[in-house]
Amino acid sequence: MNFGFNDDQLALAATVRDVLRTHCPPGSLRSERRPAWEQLAGLGFFGLLLPEAADGLGLALVDVLPALEETGRACLPGPVVETAVVAPYLLADVPKLASGAVCVGVLPPGQAYAADADLADLLIVVRDGGARVIPRRDVRLAPRRGVDPCRPLFEVTFSRSEPLPVPVGPALARATVATAAQLVGLARELLSVTVGYARVRTQFGAPIGSFQAVKHQLADVAVAVEFAAPLVYRAALTVESDSGDRDASAAKAAAGEVATLAARVALQIHGAIGYTEELDLRFWLARAWSLSAAYGTTAAHRERLRTAITGRRP
Repeated sequence: MNFGFNDDQLALAATVRDVLRTHCPPGSLRSERRPAWEQLAGLGFFGLLLPEAADGLGLALVDVLPALEETGRACLPGPVVETAVVAPYLLADVPKLASGAVCVGVLPPGQAYAADADLADLLIVVRDGGARVIPRRDVRLAPRRGVDPCRPLFEVTFSRSEPLPVPVGPALARATVATAAQLVGLARELLSVTVGYARVRTQFGAPIGSFQAVKHQLADVAVAVEFAAPLVYRAALTVESDSGDRDASAAKAAAGEVATLAARVALQIHGAIGYTEELDLRFWLARAWSLSAAYGTTAAHRERLRTAITGRRP
């Protein structure tokens, strides 16, 4: 049996990669809130998971997983997962969603603040197992400090809201898997950038990449990526099955761990320059840390996975 991605899935990812390289270069992260958003909308990216009746393509989550990896690799700002993955399952009847003209934000359960809420035309707030949707005019936002400058956080209050009649659990599971795919893409990019730096940075008359200690750290990241990615792919395939929640937690935990590992190794190998404003690396470091906590921390998903396997809470 072939578990690889097919040509159409890989072609979609390649197209998204080309668009992001052109319209979301690292320099755009310093000045734009939603670079490449219009170009992705022109590709139909935000309608990939929408049903055909809502002007979408009706694809499955696994079909767009490589493309979601590319958004993580490019450190694409904005509520991408919320608009492209969550909204098609909770707000499929909203006009202009497929065109990218309507931006959706989500405040998941267990999180105090909503990321990118200032960009959202509609905000979904999930509490007590149910979800409510609030238009932007009825939302009051208070900025809060966060680690990621391209993914600002906001405390949300609202005066009016409408309940969503559809179950919110499946949409959150898909968001968890999609975020895990972004983390895998981030880890791949951090590894690539760090390997490139290790080849040109010299100490004692030799590239630091030739030192055994550096090789081992980079190899650990490469191995961790290859172990985490299949868990994410499996979770995308089983998201609608009985094991969907368990697989989603396994994927998010592994992806969060590999992204934070890639960030730590990148920072160690780059040294103090990795912290500086001048180096674009800081955006990828911050995104790895912030997405690792989105839709459940690594520790929370490890606990869910342990409970699902053993049937007992620690």
